[in-house]
Amino acid sequence: MLIVACIKQVPDTTQVKIDPVTNTLVREGIPFIMNPYDTHAMEAALQLKDQFGCKVVVLSMGPPNAEATLRKALSAGVDRAILLSDRVFGGADTLATSNVLATAIKRLNDEVEPVGLVICGKQTIDGDTAQVGPGIAVRLGYQQLTMVDKVEELDLVNKSLVVSRKLEGRHERVQSPLPAALTVVRELNRPRYPTVPMRLAAATAEVEVWNNEVLKLDPHTIGLKGSPTWVSKIFSPERDKGEIVGDGYADPEGAVDLLLGKLMEKDLLPL
Repeated sequence: MLIVACIKQVPDTTQVKIDPVTNTLVREGIPFIMNPYDTHAMEAALQLKDQFGCKVVVLSMGPPNAEATLRKALSAGVDRAILLSDRVFGGADTLATSNVLATAIKRLNDEVEPVGLVICGKQTIDGDTAQVGPGIAVRLGYQQLTMVDKVEELDLVNKSLVVSRKLEGRHERVQSPLPAALTVVRELNRPRYPTVPMRLAAATAEVEVWNNEVLKLDPHTIGLKGSPTWVSKIFSPERDKGEIVGDGYADPEGAVDLLLGKLMEKDLLPL
């Protein structure tokens, strides 16, 4: 069985720049990392590989410099890294992105080995939509299991798995047939650190690049042309400057009285 982990390269800073014309991210001069939630998705795939001997492929859609993120995945122990990169993929929203990723997964399933699991992070820290994982599941017709914080059982013979889902105020234990698509939370695991030999091997390992000549998707269904969601405006909210109230060291009681007084003036204390 093949396990596919979908990862994304995201900006490693809050000072992102937006193109005022296209309202897309300006990537020049900004450091990038692997999306933190995706590191847990990749670790989940690698743990299943360690336990069952499954092969793990990582997929990422992005510009050519996303190759560095895929090399980090190779250094962790994945078997194959594929970068989906083409100018026609650029500017995609979650609908167009899930289209490209799902098409690549279907190609792997048809031409390489049956895909039993697709694992994604819960969301990305740049978009925060949590829509790509479910979008992939719907396009592939896979069972959809979101907010997974534990993979309890995996039965390769009967093609089923049992997971725990972290919901508000409770957990839900779910049994599902394979193939399935999971989105995972940080509590699932602790990502491993690559060893020095693995890092050295990853530096020269092959990162495959698939463009649209490989996937053969209609240009009107991908990238900006295939994105019905358009960002009209992006801006940083203005915040009022804070203030220091009293002297908490020399006069803690006086500082508390001043704070309570200010809170009462702004009607911020519950009755």
